Amino acid sequence: MSNSYDVIVIGGGHNGLTHAAYLARAGKKVVVIERRQVLGGAAVTEEVFPGFKFSVCSYVVSLLRPEIIRDLDLPRHGLEILPLDGTLTPLPDGNHLWRMNDHAKTYREIARHSRLDAEAYDEFGKAVQAICRFVKPILSMVPPDPTGLNPRELNKLLFLGRRFQKLPSEDRYNLVQLMTMSAADFLDQWFETDALKATMSASGIIGTFLGVRSPGTAYVLLHHYMGEIDGAFRAWGFARGGTGGISNAIAAAALEAGVEIRRAAAVASITVKNGRAAGVALTSGEEINAPVISSSVDPRHTFVEFLQPADLPPEFLAQVRRYRFRGSSGKVNLALDGLPEFKCLPGAGAHLRGAISISPSVDYMEKAYDEAKYGMFSHRPYIDMVIPSLTDPSVAPAGKHVMSCFVQYAPYKLRPGLDWDNLREDFGNTVIDTIAEYAPNLKNLILHKQVLTPLDLEREWGLTEGNIFQGELSLEQLFFLRPVPGWTRFRTPVKGLYMCGSATHPGGGIMGAPGRLAALEVLRDRR
Repeated sequence: MSNSYDVIVIGGGHNGLTHAAYLARAGKKVVVIERRQVLGGAAVTEEVFPGFKFSVCSYVVSLLRPEIIRDLDLPRHGLEILPLDGTLTPLPDGNHLWRMNDHAKTYREIARHSRLDAEAYDEFGKAVQAICRFVKPILSMVPPDPTGLNPRELNKLLFLGRRFQKLPSEDRYNLVQLMTMSAADFLDQWFETDALKATMSASGIIGTFLGVRSPGTAYVLLHHYMGEIDGAFRAWGFARGGTGGISNAIAAAALEAGVEIRRAAAVASITVKNGRAAGVALTSGEEINAPVISSSVDPRHTFVEFLQPADLPPEFLAQVRRYRFRGSSGKVNLALDGLPEFKCLPGAGAHLRGAISISPSVDYMEKAYDEAKYGMFSHRPYIDMVIPSLTDPSVAPAGKHVMSCFVQYAPYKLRPGLDWDNLREDFGNTVIDTIAEYAPNLKNLILHKQVLTPLDLEREWGLTEGNIFQGELSLEQLFFLRPVPGWTRFRTPVKGLYMCGSATHPGGGIMGAPGRLAALEVLRDRR
């Protein structure tokens, strides 16, 4: 084992591994340092209970960039994406809304609630697809720095301006609305069915401490709409073997390219000499040297924990401290003895193979946010559930199932006198009670449960304040403002220190784009 490399990558999440793989393929000697025993960061599969494998944190894939799948040849390294078949929204009155991957069936299902909405649904899909086509190239570009006077940067801004000008006026209008409006208000312009608007608006609040009626959530909705598997917009899926299957495939590609991966190795500090990154010190006392350090962990760990204040300009450090995390999500993973039976559609069937969304109305979603605003978890939360064992039997013993429940809202910051360690059990029971209102047999099926609060996400996975995107995807923290204005091009004030995680452009989700783009910038600088 050497202790001198070309590049040290801090964090073995999917972005860190992607970053390392690209650099090693370009001939660099790279080591990845991962604090946990398991690779993948939040995109990880763990056998929490014997025989039951959970996608513990991230649980579906949609945003993984096709160029990364292609460049790293991930299918050859074991990546297989299984489609997620639609979304079921059970309703309190025993009715339901079930949008499937089959267009004709979805049309008929929405028409059952509203003929107007069925007609509008097609138009909405086309409008959002047009905007996704406009935004998609931005996911693969290094953000321009509008504060500098570099002609190359100004050309990038001109390129974006010209593309915007070329959009039909209707698409321009929709894009401006998506960038500024709330998810609920944007959807109000298209639809009248409450459950349809509530379920669609849920995509606008994931990982943000905002409600469906908060301005800016329409963009987050767009961010989640950009999922593409095999080039199909709005296609969501499971990785075979859980989301860890994605990280393991990227890790296999990295190892093949010559990357060294060290697990159960925690970074204590980044060494800086004469204003340049020189290496890292591990908590074990070992020192590793390299002229380039790439951090895939968030800005608070990178700049506040690993560096000395004297290593950074005071105004930069002040901006890092202002960067907003505000974690708002929890997770409940259940090992089940059989399948839950929903009152709205009794029995097993295709409706259980997709997402199941507890989002019966826009008011329900907004009321869930109300409790969080005042420092308490929602007692009637928004829950997004999947049962991956129906599509991928390898994750549970025969006849048994795993159920993954993503929950909003679970605010990291609770009101005075409350703490997550004492509330964890209550939170888990609230989630189970809420689902049981729609699937009464659930409680009798539970063999094991794992409850993750935002505090657990911070402690175990290093996600500051439990934010699943390493910082909110709010407008003032996007594109050339992410993570800090003036420092959005993966570089930092310390020469040779780069950022390559979700806290950089284009943000969170199992995308890999930050890792890839940062690698291309490192290689450009090292030429």
